[in-house]
Amino acid sequence: MKDTNVKGDTVKKLGSSIMVIYQDKKNNYWFGSWKTGVYKYDGKTLINYTTKHGLYTERVDDIKEDQSGNIYFSGMNPNSTITKFDGNSFTNIRATPSNEWKLEANDLWLLNPHQNKQKVYRFDGNTLYELTLPNPPGLNNPFEVYSICKDRKGNIWLGTNPVGVCRYDGKSFEWITEEDVTEFRNEGANGVRSITEDKNGDFWFNTEKRYSIYDITTLKSNQFYTRHESIGSLDGKNTRGLNEYLSTVRDNDNNLWFVTYRDGVWKYDGTKITRYQVQEQSKNIKLFSIYKDNNGELWLGTHENGAYKFNGKSFDKQF
Repeated sequence: MKDTNVKGDTVKKLGSSIMVIYQDKKNNYWFGSWKTGVYKYDGKTLINYTTKHGLYTERVDDIKEDQSGNIYFSGMNPNSTITKFDGNSFTNIRATPSNEWKLEANDLWLLNPHQNKQKVYRFDGNTLYELTLPNPPGLNNPFEVYSICKDRKGNIWLGTNPVGVCRYDGKSFEWITEEDVTEFRNEGANGVRSITEDKNGDFWFNTEKRYSIYDITTLKSNQFYTRHESIGSLDGKNTRGLNEYLSTVRDNDNNLWFVTYRDGVWKYDGTKITRYQVQEQSKNIKLFSIYKDNNGELWLGTHENGAYKFNGKSFDKQF
């Protein structure tokens, strides 16, 4: 279904549950909510789009953009449908169940949040494929795909809950199923929500370890990674709260920024760790994601308090 020249509702503030932030090629900001659709900010006006304007679901978990500048939104829904916005109107695209696993440079990969269904979307510009990620060898647990990341070599990484991390290189699936990416505190509710490649090519999976990855064809063993101490042990205090952060980003100076749920934001410059508290009324707020925009500026998405932006010293609430 398509509705032409959608205007949206002009609003003065964001909804509370801003879980994903994206800036497009035209420098518009998009804020995806879990409750009130998506918000667009062009630097002057804040516009809210919901299902009444053509968005398929009020919950937005992922935002991507194609080479032509079309924006795509995916979120929790039982009908395997994403929404495309071409600048004027919304078009809902139903996925085709498929085994067409392949890597093409211009394909878009989007999350398909559907409990324990092992699904992910691949969009080649014409067809939206709903793919089912196979189980790790020796495991037959149902799982959900929580995160997607494309590395410098073009491989796709998929973070799951609760069976670990998978790398797809266009030919095969390689799994990391170590305890720290599968067995989380609080009965496994966290999952691998964040995958980040640092300046050295190591990977951080919001867990107690970081991973160096190798070309499996050059190794004598089948293990294509080694594990190292991660952020929670690097401050000299073994900060337990940092062992399971939710989101990570590498800034333009190659610092790593880590978002924790209730314990603020932490920056690691390769040597020292700096903590930034994010509070309202002297209480730490619940953070969910961190995003680097086109200018290298950092934004936070939160569970209940909208969006925040870093001013060089602290994170300030926006709108």
